[in-house]
Amino acid sequence: MADLIDTLVILGAGGDLAKRLLLPGLGQLLDGNRGHELSLIGVGFDPMGDDDWRARVAESFADGGSKGAGAKAVARETRYLRADVTKPEDLRRILANVSGTPAVYFALPPKVTIAACAALGQVELPPGTVLGLEKPFGTDLRSAQALNRQLAKLLPERHIHRVDHFLGKSTVLNLLGLRFANRIFEQVWSSEHIERVDIRFDETLALEGRAGYYDKAGALVDMIQSHLLLVMAIVAMEPPSSLDAEDLRGAMAQVLRATRVWDGDAVRASRRARYGAGTIDGRKLTAYDKEPGVDPALGTETLAEVTVGIENWRWAGVPFHLRSGKALADKRQEIVVTFKDVPHRPYGFTGNPGPARLRIALNPDGIQLDLNINGEGNPFTVDRVTLEVDFAAGELGPYGEVLHGILSDDPTLSVRADSVEECWRIVAPVLAAWRKNAVPLDTYRAGSAGPTAWR
Repeated sequence: MADLIDTLVILGAGGDLAKRLLLPGLGQLLDGNRGHELSLIGVGFDPMGDDDWRARVAESFADGGSKGAGAKAVARETRYLRADVTKPEDLRRILANVSGTPAVYFALPPKVTIAACAALGQVELPPGTVLGLEKPFGTDLRSAQALNRQLAKLLPERHIHRVDHFLGKSTVLNLLGLRFANRIFEQVWSSEHIERVDIRFDETLALEGRAGYYDKAGALVDMIQSHLLLVMAIVAMEPPSSLDAEDLRGAMAQVLRATRVWDGDAVRASRRARYGAGTIDGRKLTAYDKEPGVDPALGTETLAEVTVGIENWRWAGVPFHLRSGKALADKRQEIVVTFKDVPHRPYGFTGNPGPARLRIALNPDGIQLDLNINGEGNPFTVDRVTLEVDFAAGELGPYGEVLHGILSDDPTLSVRADSVEECWRIVAPVLAAWRKNAVPLDTYRAGSAGPTAWR
């Protein structure tokens, strides 16, 4: 970690995101960074003393496996400030407590982030300030554009880190290495040879007490708009000339600009559903609309599917199916590339296991390549075999890698302003169709594979 940022300020420090993800990631980073001195300030609206905050930080560091002296020193010295981050005077007080150059991380709901950034416009930021903003970035295309305009008044784009932990360093480099370091894949990476691409993020986890945020977002905004479209952009990008931030982010933006809802028909290209009562791993779950804090009238979906097309020379005619859902039977987090079948199979062969497929697992990272070969016993029978290998694990978890980028002010893994706006543009027709109830809200039993009619 470069000796650039002196103080990390976490706005929304009392929330679940900070406790479960940010602080454990910070602890991992501190463990691997001997000699760097970093101050930590937690900021929240709820009352909390320094001792309680330090205990919370120490617990989260331990949960992330941190045992090093650097993490322990930060936990001993960290402070907590109670503040309303939408008020300029409170933001001035926070920054007055900062030593050196700060990184300010917004672990806040989108609407609070928007208000806090507006308030920052009335505050003088210390030289070199870096901002880290959690997804979703804005609440729709218009608010994302307005927030980008506001941020441009505060800081140069290179100091603004829009966080997507799916784009952790290991995941990005694994995908880029697979594609661009292997001639065998890049030569067939187009509509000439690929039938379809599926990007799927199915979770067994249910709402888990996140109604305050999730009920206003749903699976489409929480996952497809915020994450899966960006994963798709990496899968489909043109070969960049380098791993430089501008080369990578420019190639991703180029893909997103070419992306549209399949056939321009948001109704036919999308599906949505919500889980009902069920059981997962012996644990009984209540129906989503009966969960504490949920407003059934919002019609929030917990499972979403959208098909998009990339209208360029490489990908014209290839559907990209994006799916994400909660409370499902199996945890499936993967990219599946289905190749076109061979144009002719010599007469005399029997068996037809279907076209070859490449599966890229996202958690943990790995690949499986399905090939058709002569079957055991009878060489005239074509059978399926799977070649499998795991990617090497990164040194840090996803949020450790995110924080490394922010604290070293390296924007390679952050999302550029134009890409954020393109993601909102892509899903806007789907959101409009769902608001009009033009797409039915199906139901599925928690612990199942989804609605029966979808299979």
